[in-house]
Amino acid sequence: MARVSVFGLGYVGCVSAGCLAKEGHEVVGVDVASEKVDLINRGSATIIEDGVQDLIATMVAAGRLRATTDVAMAVAGTEVSLVCVGTPSRANGGLNLAYVERVCTEIGEAILAKGAIHTVVIRSTVLPGTVHEVVIPAIEKASGLKSGVGFHVCANPEFLREGTSIKDFYDPPFTVIGSESDEGAQAVRDLYGGLDAPVFVVPVR
Repeated sequence: MARVSVFGLGYVGCVSAGCLAKEGHEVVGVDVASEKVDLINRGSATIIEDGVQDLIATMVAAGRLRATTDVAMAVAGTEVSLVCVGTPSRANGGLNLAYVERVCTEIGEAILAKGAIHTVVIRSTVLPGTVHEVVIPAIEKASGLKSGVGFHVCANPEFLREGTSIKDFYDPPFTVIGSESDEGAQAVRDLYGGLDAPVFVVPVR
């Protein structure tokens, strides 16, 4: 089983953290909002939806899920980081990637301090090209390392619908992994090894 850090404890992050913990992984949620961190650590969900509260409470009680505001500690104690932060719409209709870029910078700094290879998985809603134009440059600049050598970056779009997110997590039509490295793709495959769905690995662009 993997050790996973989930960045952003909103809708996608909360559900993903709980479901990955239920799959047997050791999960730490990360958020700048101490209120969300406190909720998780008390065994409470950060969102309201049928089944999510019970899932979070059970996983926290089992010791497979906890939360922190400490990025460095979260990265140091895990092999894979899922980025699930928000990408709100701009006035012009584009996506605001400020949260994604900031988190990737913080993860890059933590990877440098960790001194070991790490896989970063973009689960936030982003447009094609974002990984190469925003994510990789931010991590490379912060870490001083090269993608594919010091760290791996993958894209793993989510298909969770509000109201049926847990069902959607466990019963997806397929799993898409965008990756430029076999190692990164395998790290993401391992997260979903218990799901019965076809997996498609494609170039991250």
